[in-house]
Amino acid sequence: MTTKALPSWMEITEEGVSIKLTKPSELNQVKVDRLHLRSPTVRELRAATAQSGGDAEKREVILLASLAEVGQGDLEGLAVVNYNRVQAGYFRLVEDDEPYKYND
Repeated sequence: MTTKALPSWMEITEEGVSIKLTKPSELNQVKVDRLHLRSPTVRELRAATAQSGGDAEKREVILLASLAEVGQGDLEGLAVVNYNRVQAGYFRLVEDDEPYKYND
């Protein structure tokens, strides 16, 4: 099995993932050049689903904002390239390090 190298702007930490932004952005009224996501729990996934009213995009924003501990408006104010990086960081957090087949 080969492991994909992480992009230079992504760092996995014990707490989650750290993402370097392409340019500083204001999050929680502070200019930052990095955003940190912690690993989600099933409870957080369920809460975001309940709050979203069936809107998949809203669910994602609610969940990512919660994991980053920033306001939803701040997250929505990121440049698209940085939002894409946040999404990539999230998917890396929930990806199994040792993939396996569910149905043989």
